[in-house]
Amino acid sequence: MLQELAIKNFAIIDELSLSFEKGLTVLTGETGAGKSIIIDAVHLLVGGRGSSEFVRHGEGKAEIEGLFLLDQEQHPCVERAREFGIEIEEGMIILRREISKSGKSVCRINGKLVTISTLREIGGTLIDIHSQHETQELLNETFHLPLLDQYGQQEISTSLVNYEEIYKQYETALSRLKRFNENDQQLAHRLDLIQFQYQEIQKANLQLNEDEELLEEKRKLVNFERLFESLNTSYQSLQGEQRGLDWIGLLMSQLETAAEVDKDMEPILESVQNSYYMLEDAAHSIRDQLDNLEFNPERLNQIESRLNEINQLKRKYGTTIEDILEYSSKIEEEIETIQHRDHHIEELQKELDILQKDLYLEAKQLSDLRQKWAKTLTENIHSELKQLYMDKTIFEVRFHSTSDQYIDEASPIPFRKDGLDNVEFYISTNPGEPLKPLTKVASGGELSRIMLALKTIFSKHQGVTSIIFDEVDTGVSGRVAQAIAEKIYQVSIHSQVLCISHLPQVASMADTHFFIMKETSQGRTRTKVKTLNKEEKIKEIGRMISGVEMTDLTKQHAQELIELAHSIKQGKKSLKG
Repeated sequence: MLQELAIKNFAIIDELSLSFEKGLTVLTGETGAGKSIIIDAVHLLVGGRGSSEFVRHGEGKAEIEGLFLLDQEQHPCVERAREFGIEIEEGMIILRREISKSGKSVCRINGKLVTISTLREIGGTLIDIHSQHETQELLNETFHLPLLDQYGQQEISTSLVNYEEIYKQYETALSRLKRFNENDQQLAHRLDLIQFQYQEIQKANLQLNEDEELLEEKRKLVNFERLFESLNTSYQSLQGEQRGLDWIGLLMSQLETAAEVDKDMEPILESVQNSYYMLEDAAHSIRDQLDNLEFNPERLNQIESRLNEINQLKRKYGTTIEDILEYSSKIEEEIETIQHRDHHIEELQKELDILQKDLYLEAKQLSDLRQKWAKTLTENIHSELKQLYMDKTIFEVRFHSTSDQYIDEASPIPFRKDGLDNVEFYISTNPGEPLKPLTKVASGGELSRIMLALKTIFSKHQGVTSIIFDEVDTGVSGRVAQAIAEKIYQVSIHSQVLCISHLPQVASMADTHFFIMKETSQGRTRTKVKTLNKEEKIKEIGRMISGVEMTDLTKQHAQELIELAHSIKQGKKSLKG
């Protein structure tokens, strides 16, 4: 659940800190007071699109921070966070987002800098924001199949993953076949090009790490005089009369005499002896290096020429010799493939035939599962709509599937990434009227109720921490408004719900009631939030019923609504228990 929310310099909010509880929290207030601004801030906190326009006038940046508590150890958020190297301790996760007036966003999760896409991916497992805009998504039939898959994800997700794995192989093979079927002229040009490239690389006879070895050799040749002088001086310092080894030899001789008298000197003697022999070996090695040193200007020219040749190949085929050799192997395989094109097409076609049959079987299984869950969804939708006074409504999930097509070369099946099913919701809201696409016949109030029915169903088996309803009850009144209020409360039994509403029926069901207001001070407008007590709640619900004027009858009506809500809530809690 969302435990704490802090907002600073966001739109008309200068600084705001809110603590949330479980259950249903309702936000009410006059139009323009800033209710939706708070929801906009939450939307940005979980990865929504940002803009410099959100930064309060005269300020450098807007800041939003939210603390979430996870009730489940296996919450989807935990695994996602682990994938991005984010630690979650004691079930707490803190999201933070800053938006500068230049439009730049800085996002953090538990103090770790993340991208907006990461914030969006993790935030999507914490909060589900349901607005009037989302309701309009029901009018786009492309959202219907994902909604069905979301509902039956327990079984459908596994089958869909299996299908997608084969589909990727199928797409890869199909792409390769398409390249083979390009016109002969294009393939001929491609073959000429890569044969030239292959021959150029082969002619160079590159060896791994050759460039590094040449650079080292070049460095020695360029600094030949310094190297010779240093080695010669080193050798003269060790070898010869009255030189280093001569003096250490004398030291060793004297210590041998001392050790004959005092046994405690033996370790020192042994140490000096070891040093003497090591230095003697070093002197021999230096002498060998001196004997082998030879300045060869011709060799330096050869190295320069070879390095130039290697660098030209690097500019064409890769940044390292290893990259060039890998590219050579790749185009060698491509040359062989093009030269034996007919054979490869035949083999590839066999592979495609096998993949197509496997893909068809997976698609058929996926379609069967979807149709199974579509029936369950339909039954549940009817049950929920009945409670929302749409008991005469008939809802149906219709499949326009190609999964029954016969597989042959003449009529290939149009496989898609998500299977073979085209799903569309159909509805009839009046008895005797035929079923028609939901996108063409549903009114705004009906769409709100259908989406609310879906949310009620989904909230029972999804792990989303919080659900936000942003004025989804617009356009309804009377008993429908009461039914929507009860349905929103029912959702809050399974998930924390934050709801912006203009309906007194919804406000009366609140476990926590926030009143949003604007105030002007020193020429600036700012949003304030107040948590209402019982008396203040009665007064606010009265305002929502009748407007500005508060009569005794209005107050009585508000009290009755709250008492009715309390009775309904107690009944639902007992049913849950």
